[in-house]
Amino acid sequence: MSASTTPSSRPAVTEREAREVAEAAREQHWRKPSFAKELFLGRFRLDLIHPHPLPDDEAAQRGEEFLAKLRDFVETKVDGALIEREARIPDEVIDGLKELGAFGMKIDTKYGGLGLGQVYYNKALTLAGSASPAIGVLLSAHQSIGVPQPLKLFGTQEQRERFLPRCARTDISAFLLTEPDVGSDPARLATTAIPDGDEYVLDGVKLWTTNGVVADLLVVMARVPKSEGHRGGITAFVVETNAPGVTVENRNAFMGLRGIENGVTRFHQVRVPAANRVGEEGQGLKIALTTLNTGRLSLPASCVAAGKWCLKIAREWSAAREQWGKPVAHHEAVGSKISFIAATTFALEAVTDLASQMADEDRNDIRIEGALAKLYASEMAWTMADELVQIRGGRGFETAESLRARGERAVPAEQLLRDLRINRIFEGSTEIMHLLIAREAVDAHLSVAGDLIDPEKSLGDKARAGANAGVFYAKWLPKLVAGPGQLPASYGEFKHEVDLSGHLRYVERTARKLARSTFYAMSRWQGRMESKQGFLGRIVDIGAELFAMSASCVRAELLRSQGDHGREAYQLADVFCRQARIRVEELFTRLWTNTDDLDRTVVKGVLSGTYEWLEQGIVDPSGDGPWIADATPGPSQKENVHRPIR
Repeated sequence: MSASTTPSSRPAVTEREAREVAEAAREQHWRKPSFAKELFLGRFRLDLIHPHPLPDDEAAQRGEEFLAKLRDFVETKVDGALIEREARIPDEVIDGLKELGAFGMKIDTKYGGLGLGQVYYNKALTLAGSASPAIGVLLSAHQSIGVPQPLKLFGTQEQRERFLPRCARTDISAFLLTEPDVGSDPARLATTAIPDGDEYVLDGVKLWTTNGVVADLLVVMARVPKSEGHRGGITAFVVETNAPGVTVENRNAFMGLRGIENGVTRFHQVRVPAANRVGEEGQGLKIALTTLNTGRLSLPASCVAAGKWCLKIAREWSAAREQWGKPVAHHEAVGSKISFIAATTFALEAVTDLASQMADEDRNDIRIEGALAKLYASEMAWTMADELVQIRGGRGFETAESLRARGERAVPAEQLLRDLRINRIFEGSTEIMHLLIAREAVDAHLSVAGDLIDPEKSLGDKARAGANAGVFYAKWLPKLVAGPGQLPASYGEFKHEVDLSGHLRYVERTARKLARSTFYAMSRWQGRMESKQGFLGRIVDIGAELFAMSASCVRAELLRSQGDHGREAYQLADVFCRQARIRVEELFTRLWTNTDDLDRTVVKGVLSGTYEWLEQGIVDPSGDGPWIADATPGPSQKENVHRPIR
């Protein structure tokens, strides 16, 4: 096909076709055990996470040595207030991070990287992100989803030898999937890659390209048309940003993370060698999803940093600030918030470290654990930051610069709130994560009974599915009736000065209850189950709480066994589990007592204009313009704002 062929318009995709594209990109099999998958099936496999896995001595030594260097660098060379004020990370800071090897933390030493595992990589992101969240994003976008991770998993040896040494020391990378009219529905991807001899010709526009403004190398997802000799489909390519036809058209600005280099990138007749294709044609979405299985763990690392800082500021401020004759920390209304921040920070670190170590060991399939960690951490960190702002009162709403100007400590609490807000959206919004995790959680059910609820399956298919389902459920359902959670002596190794065994018994009992609830819902709604997004979201949130409780107890026991603040860790785990149990019980109540049906009725009314009268009495300060920018392929009409850092 000629390179001059006009790129096809945006594909017209039905709801079913969109689901089929997403389903085809999923990992279809479970070749390794999964703690979270078993949890959703009502099986509490504590043996998969306890005793808590640990890095080997060599990995720990290398990791600690790098953390010491990184700490010295961020303490002496990074001015977070300057980055916030100027909305840019200084070039000399980025150059210093390159010299330190921070851009090659996860890259193998044979390619010039540091060869750190996920555990110490995340600890480094926690540390760097505490100095400036923008730096954490820069490093994680480069290594978690940028060029290094896809090449590590799917690249050829030649590709690794060509690109990884550059990514380890000199080049910055970015990941380009989202388009102006395409978010979590990649079936509608419009960027095309037209085969032309031993090259592909890219045309299209990508939005929200984190690192894209300064990147040297890009991972780009584009649609290859099906033709003779080409299976076609969404495909991944490594693209040089300085290639002719690549234009960074805009550097985007946001309410938070002001220092990130996020932009809009246009491709017009960009020639990419076939040797730069990652994997096979049509494997692009699978590559993206697989990369995100561990890539998502970088986000909880930033949330752990936020929690630790919230706790520090809450402790110092609440001891210094007095109201009605005593420090505000001793007033129960404030004290409960401090307790929540402390317990939740402990839990988030437990979840992040456990999932990271599981990723390093590679004994378990962590696709659900990684997604749960991202979902849970992003929601809880936002709540902790909101509580910190409330504890600080008016000073929480005041900017750090204003506080400094009038002679008080420049505490950027309001900035933290702004910086954290995006975590509930990017790398899978909370709503999308609910659906993604729910799909994986019910995979066992769909694999045996999916044809029963598929309206397009034949009667013969349904009959076979019914027979298979009968065999599966005859074995599975009786196991949900009783278990170790009903035996008072179970999990006795977690009973010391503070008793955590009862919480683990609760997790075991509740996992079975969760599985029974899921089965009942599938029986009740069958093919309509996928539309019950409110129900599915609550099911996932319950599973997230149970995962966090399990991780907290296991971490507390690890610290106790090591003689490292074990008693205090047990206290924090106990408080967290008690708080989590209250949330779980509320979620169970809301499974069946909610306003989901009424909400749908109101939404129909809102969209039809029934309640438009309610909008009267205001003015709309929004500017003019389309809701979604025009992304028609073609040459760029804007100045290239690409800013390579050399």
